[in-house]
Amino acid sequence: MGSISSVMTFGMNKIIIVFTSTATAVFGIYFKLQSFVFMPVFGLNNGMVPIVSYNYGARNKDRIISTIKISIVYAVGMMLIGLCVLQIFPKQILNLFNASNELIIIGVPALKTISLSFIFAGFCVILGSVFQSLGNGVLSLMVSAFRQLVVLLPSAYLLSKTGNLNLVWFAFPISEMASVFLSYIGFRYVYKKEIKPLDDEYEIKSLNNKKEVSINNEANI
Repeated sequence: MGSISSVMTFGMNKIIIVFTSTATAVFGIYFKLQSFVFMPVFGLNNGMVPIVSYNYGARNKDRIISTIKISIVYAVGMMLIGLCVLQIFPKQILNLFNASNELIIIGVPALKTISLSFIFAGFCVILGSVFQSLGNGVLSLMVSAFRQLVVLLPSAYLLSKTGNLNLVWFAFPISEMASVFLSYIGFRYVYKKEIKPLDDEYEIKSLNNKKEVSINNEANI
């Protein structure tokens, strides 16, 4: 998954450098800034994954579902905070990097547009970790590869053909929306395969317990 991100970064730099080298500088600044937003979400993931995994081993469906729901709420909340900051203070943030006038002209719309992807990113990050915690790491890899290589880069390339750099940045929210759809489909698959069968196990266990109680009562009588 780390290599996918590197390939995506290389491809985006190749696409936007056609406009101006300042655009690549803006993209580099964005990558530095996004780490401040994503780091807390990744930290949340590190706490969520073992909870989901251990409760899956314990066959505790209710705890799995509640953990996923709470994690999504917190992750989306963190991403919305990051979205608000980049929407309200893009110029001030760029000035922290001693931005030139050209960088500010290019950077302000870039940060505002790319940050729109934060609305969907929290949901996708959590579900990707859920896939991993339930032993479906390949599915998480596929979603990540599809988002960054199959949707993001081609979208950016096609939008670059318009000659408008500001449109290229929309490739990020477009790819994230595609990731939401794929993550949802993947979660439905994982839910039916891994989580839903826990209901059947619970019912079988309950029936067995009732039978044992009945047998013990009969023996006592």
